[in-house]
Amino acid sequence: MIRVLIVDDHDLVRTGIVRVLADTDGIEVVGEACDGEGAVNKVREASPDVVLMDVKMPGIGGVEATRKITRSHPDTHVIGLTASGDETFLQRLLQAGAKGYLTKGCSFDEVIRAIRIVASGQHYIDPTLASGLLSRGQKSSANPFDQLSEREMQVTLMIVNCQKVQEIADSLFVSPRTVNTYRYRIFEKLAVRNDVELTHLAMRHKLVDVTD
Repeated sequence: MIRVLIVDDHDLVRTGIVRVLADTDGIEVVGEACDGEGAVNKVREASPDVVLMDVKMPGIGGVEATRKITRSHPDTHVIGLTASGDETFLQRLLQAGAKGYLTKGCSFDEVIRAIRIVASGQHYIDPTLASGLLSRGQKSSANPFDQLSEREMQVTLMIVNCQKVQEIADSLFVSPRTVNTYRYRIFEKLAVRNDVELTHLAMRHKLVDVTD
């Protein structure tokens, strides 16, 4: 029996996945979480074989949660799930230790297939993204966000999701001054002047799900 944890900040998405997996032979849903912090805690409690992890969430987010989980629970395998097919997240999630990556446009059959493959210790990447990743590896990157560090990327996602400096500081357990230092570095690297320009740039490079 493959034990699965579902992590997504949208109740409707979690409920839909849980209902499908509940009727699938050989798979048991052992818990749900709505953010990265909750995912880390649930993994500690339930020790799932596979975590189906939403990438873009409030708080520490899916990439950082994946890194924490794969470091502390090497037998738990993570599959990233995102609404967009942006390869920047794919790269970062794989670097964080994930073994799979799917877009929310895939079928439930593909989700089930990915869970079974990843549970066996193999990698599974959405075929359309896998081909794009190969092509990208053969040419220089045109995505300016690739130059950001993991923490800078984390702060960027919080900013473009309209979180205030104090909220970001509280989530990351740092001071507001530290958050502003990250903001300055982000603006400098990306050649933007304010949060609005940063958000527009993030939208152009599909870091923001406009349909959310």
